[in-house]
Amino acid sequence: MTLSPQITQAIRKAADSHGGGRAAMLEALKLVQAAEGYVSDAHLAEAARLLGVSTAEIDSLATFYSHIFRSPVGETVILLCDGLSCYLCGGDAVRDAVMQKLGIGFGETTADGKFTLINVCCIGGCDVAPAALVGPDRKLVGPLSADDLSQLIGGAR
Repeated sequence: MTLSPQITQAIRKAADSHGGGRAAMLEALKLVQAAEGYVSDAHLAEAARLLGVSTAEIDSLATFYSHIFRSPVGETVILLCDGLSCYLCGGDAVRDAVMQKLGIGFGETTADGKFTLINVCCIGGCDVAPAALVGPDRKLVGPLSADDLSQLIGGAR
């Protein structure tokens, strides 16, 4: 499994425009994920080789960010905030309702491959807490309630 020539070229261009391979690691990870849906071990190693960095170095960056997926995810990714504002505004009830409705826990994907649920520390949506980021464009949705989850899963089902 190798990266396409277009992604390979984009990674090289990112290294040139960012001032070197180390500075372009996050951009490379985003490029790979945009093309492949997630960053596999093989693609991570290939990006490291193209950037002239170690696999461990780029993997440590990839695993630091909750928006970089190191394993396959569903068609719709729900990044559910578990920060303090969301918690204080009823986020635990929303979390429980989402898990029950989808039948999955954090870090899991529904059997039909449609949804992956991931908890994140904070998404900066405190003014609409409890909140989540949904889909490939990371659309901010909220305030969410346990009774109405249509903002999260209604349109995607």
